[in-house]
Amino acid sequence: MLQPFIINKPVFFGSLIVIGAFVAIGIVFPGQAGEIFGSLQASILQSFGWFYLLSVGIFLVTVILLCFGRYGRLKLGPDDSTPDFKFTSWIAMLFAAGMGIGLMFYAVGEPMTHFMAPPTAEPRSIQAMREAMTVTFFHWGIHAWAIYAVVGLSLAYFGYRYNLPLTIRSGLYPLLKERINGPIGHAVDIFAIVGTMFGIATSLGVGVSQINAGLAYLLGFPIGPIVQLPLIVLVTAMATISVATGLDRGVRILSETNLVVAILLMLFVLVVGPTAQLFRDLVQNLGLYLDTLVLRTFNIYAYQPTPWIDAWTLFYWAWWISWSPFVGMFIARISRGRTVREFVTAVLFIPAGFTFIWMTVFGNTAIFIDTGVAAGEVGQAIAADVSTGLFHFFQFLPFSQVTSTLAIVLVAIFFVTSSDSGSLVVDSIAAGGETRTTTGQRVFWCVMEGLVAAALLLAGGLAALQSATIATALPFTFVMLGLVWSLFLGMRADLAQQYPQAGSTANMAPAHPAAGLTWQRRLALMMRTPSRTDVENFIGLEVRPALEQVARELTSRDRFAFVEADEAGTIALRCPSEGVRDFIYGVSVASLPVANFAPLAAGRTEQRYEARTYFSSGGRGYDIMGLHKDQLIADVLTQFERYLHLTNAPESQLLQSAPEHTPDE
Repeated sequence: MLQPFIINKPVFFGSLIVIGAFVAIGIVFPGQAGEIFGSLQASILQSFGWFYLLSVGIFLVTVILLCFGRYGRLKLGPDDSTPDFKFTSWIAMLFAAGMGIGLMFYAVGEPMTHFMAPPTAEPRSIQAMREAMTVTFFHWGIHAWAIYAVVGLSLAYFGYRYNLPLTIRSGLYPLLKERINGPIGHAVDIFAIVGTMFGIATSLGVGVSQINAGLAYLLGFPIGPIVQLPLIVLVTAMATISVATGLDRGVRILSETNLVVAILLMLFVLVVGPTAQLFRDLVQNLGLYLDTLVLRTFNIYAYQPTPWIDAWTLFYWAWWISWSPFVGMFIARISRGRTVREFVTAVLFIPAGFTFIWMTVFGNTAIFIDTGVAAGEVGQAIAADVSTGLFHFFQFLPFSQVTSTLAIVLVAIFFVTSSDSGSLVVDSIAAGGETRTTTGQRVFWCVMEGLVAAALLLAGGLAALQSATIATALPFTFVMLGLVWSLFLGMRADLAQQYPQAGSTANMAPAHPAAGLTWQRRLALMMRTPSRTDVENFIGLEVRPALEQVARELTSRDRFAFVEADEAGTIALRCPSEGVRDFIYGVSVASLPVANFAPLAAGRTEQRYEARTYFSSGGRGYDIMGLHKDQLIADVLTQFERYLHLTNAPESQLLQSAPEHTPDE
């Protein structure tokens, strides 16, 4: 029996309508589609190009401030949470999901293109060589990953620390509160899905073009839709199989495999190429990149307008923004338990650092070959068709057949990882943040990505895909700016709650609730390990009545409150507040392994269960097992008193109350 789809209907059907409208233009007006999309792209860039450039600068400054400031110590999840994936697997998935296809497509093509037609230097000069690598680093460096980091950090923070659904709208919770569940929230998620769909479709179009070029080089296949459409079908089928296996098995294994193969290919080019020169070039490229970083961040060529910035920088920024819901959601899903500082440092610098090495090895080697033994042949081939550049480049290195075959395999696997990761993310957004959806709906979105890429390739080739990407990225840029502001609001409140204003009653950390037990009761709890049934009975017989009594009293005093529970045995008192975070005092069943060296547990393996508290701040909870009703009420009131002090304190005092360092730093 088929399981029904788990969907948020307004988001699911709204996204399909918008996506269908773009695709319909290509189907109904195939001859004019390229012109229509081109006109749309030119209009958007002329009116909003400055906005794209300024926004990306804001994103970069934001994540750097969050990383190196006091917010960096906050965790993406409760304070005692631990990472779900080992560090190497996490980095591999970050890299493969981020921009794998683009690295293969542009590694040779972009540096050579800028070398032959730089924005300001004399073509094919020494200055053009410097500018080519500087611009390439700029397009593929920390700016791109700052865009991803804003979305990923926002989703992980509010999803894992506020216990909100893992959807884009959740990142706007401090600004919109419960309105994220209404039409505004639906619109935000629709923008995210549409932008993701066309961003991935552009990457798939780039990938299939390069696979086609590689097959033409190796086997003499023709270049065009007659080969590209079957390739889309084949690779989409592979992605469908991968996505059906789930995140841990499919995406993780493919990501790690591809990273290893990519590194081996890069090391081969490094060894057989001008090795010593490449190390010198890398140092020089990094210096030039850092030297021009601020200027290029805000350089819109206002006093010397040039179409170059529209075709390159602004297109890239729109492409990364359209990819950001996909990559951001994906890295949020795999980053639970990381600190903000660890997240930003890894996301911003590790993939970018690898990309700099990659672009230097391939880009500088290509320039070296083109100005030497190739005598301009590589540059001419790239000028005719950039997708063939990598394979013409391999012709001048040993084992060209082998390396070209590996390149095709790499692009295909990047194609698969992008498609299956994207379908998982889009499916989660369309399902209202639900991550455990049916296989059928994940497959549905995977197939949709292939259909959109195929339709737009037929309508106008890569130009149509790029135009659709730029158009759909614009509304989501406004959403991202909202995410930036929400992050500051949420993190500021968290720090204030952890380190309240000096001299206040809230500043006095309450004694652990267990201190209220008689010594006989505490000893009894030590001598007997509570079972899950014991904890569940305690929550039902003691915790629930206490929370319900507090909720009734708060409501009678014009502070509406209610008690909510789920099937897993979790129960919480919630007091909604307008403009600030709700007050939540929750209790859930938590299990911990009994230490093997514990005298009472020697020789056996078992779990120790606790009735552990949790709060809206994501702060570290504690075990309240064994407290009686009046003690539970007293603990709830202690937490509520702290909450009232923090939410009523002036904003400036909240900021000043957070110390520069935690006691354990």
